[in-house]
Amino acid sequence: MTLAIIIAVVVLLVLWVISVQNKLVKLDEFANNALKQINVQQMTRYDALMTMVKTAREYAKDVESKTIIDAIEARRPIQSANPTTEQINENEAMLGQAIRNFNVVLEKYPELKSISLYDNAQQEYRKNEDQVRMARMTFNDSVTKFNMQTRMFPGSVVASMLGFAPKQYLEEDKSKTEVPLDELFPEK
Repeated sequence: MTLAIIIAVVVLLVLWVISVQNKLVKLDEFANNALKQINVQQMTRYDALMTMVKTAREYAKDVESKTIIDAIEARRPIQSANPTTEQINENEAMLGQAIRNFNVVLEKYPELKSISLYDNAQQEYRKNEDQVRMARMTFNDSVTKFNMQTRMFPGSVVASMLGFAPKQYLEEDKSKTEVPLDELFPEK
């Protein structure tokens, strides 16, 4: 009788460990998939930026504009089968800087905005910007669920035994959140 109870407890414990391990794997895969989706969206956004840059190249007449355009074309986001949060953050920073630099060119050539190819590319870029934002939110939500499972007792015991460590969240691009007040409330 005692042996049967011990065996039943061991079986239940093993089934519980398997259940927690399966949940950790599922949450880990959701987070990894979300990170890969961000990478795909970043590449699509970069392609839309390149369409705008190629259109602007025809109008760029001064050396500064050509230099900015060349610098944007020379940089391509990291595309990886298994991107890391660091790579995604690097891509965001690079794309953010590229679009800020490109806006300098746009200020010199306002006629670009009236070209339909440019307008379509700009709309595509904005759409991709929103998709990246949503994919980032999905990733951070997935990381929250995974991290909760790896840090809360008793799941944390199984997570540490099986080598599951908490994941890093994606950082928000500071340049997108630090808008100067004069841009929000321009003087009249």
